[in-house]
Amino acid sequence: MSFVLRAISVHHASATRSDSFHALIDVNLSIKQGEQVALIGPSGAGKTTLLHTLACAHRPESGGEFSIFGLQPWAMQHAERHALRARLFLAPQIPPLPPRQRVVTAVLAGCLPQWSFWQAITSLIKPREPDAAYDALARFNLQDKLYARVDRLSEGERQRCGMARLLVSQADAFLVDEPLSALDPTLALQTLAVVQQEAASRNATLVCSLHQVELALGHFPRIVGLSDGRLVFDAPRREVTEKMLAALYQNVKHTEPISPEDAHWSVPSSC
Repeated sequence: MSFVLRAISVHHASATRSDSFHALIDVNLSIKQGEQVALIGPSGAGKTTLLHTLACAHRPESGGEFSIFGLQPWAMQHAERHALRARLFLAPQIPPLPPRQRVVTAVLAGCLPQWSFWQAITSLIKPREPDAAYDALARFNLQDKLYARVDRLSEGERQRCGMARLLVSQADAFLVDEPLSALDPTLALQTLAVVQQEAASRNATLVCSLHQVELALGHFPRIVGLSDGRLVFDAPRREVTEKMLAALYQNVKHTEPISPEDAHWSVPSSC
């Protein structure tokens, strides 16, 4: 298994420990190595928090069970947990790209977990593997931006630059947060195809949050729906129904997961 969560709850990042507000509540989820899973749900549902939890950026509350690749990250020493994080690639919706940095350097930051300190420093002066960055950018039709400054890129180009960084990483799991929000429909399909092909080629796990429900249903074999910090359903895409989707986006508080048996009609197969 890549990830196992049992009764996992997580405080919102802005909440104090004395607050009762949770971003995730009693989440149970298992994801096998190589699976491709789409996270859907309304804004504020907990999708980003779940991705950050999977990436060991948020620590769950005690009492639940959380493992990555069969290891318990929060029972590890700091150095061991840091090494584990090197196997995870977290791609935020807005990539953290320094504005004055060259695109080639920003992309090669995906190699940092595998580089020594001195390799990283010297690459800032002279990029160590420009050909790798070029090839990664070319898969998103951005090769002509190799030596452009990041602040000269459009928002959509920055998102694709972040995905190029994913390609040069050696991660075993891709945790991708809203990678298509600034892209037109054609670029969104192309970008999603590249990321999914890369995950499949290296048997990497892909967990991707999407607001575009039609893309989730059309391209991911497994759909996880979140609302109000709770897992509402976890089902193969062909079992996800219109009734399940309607309930997910009605912003009602769910105390029990919705199962496919609760619905009476299916989402059209063209979705």
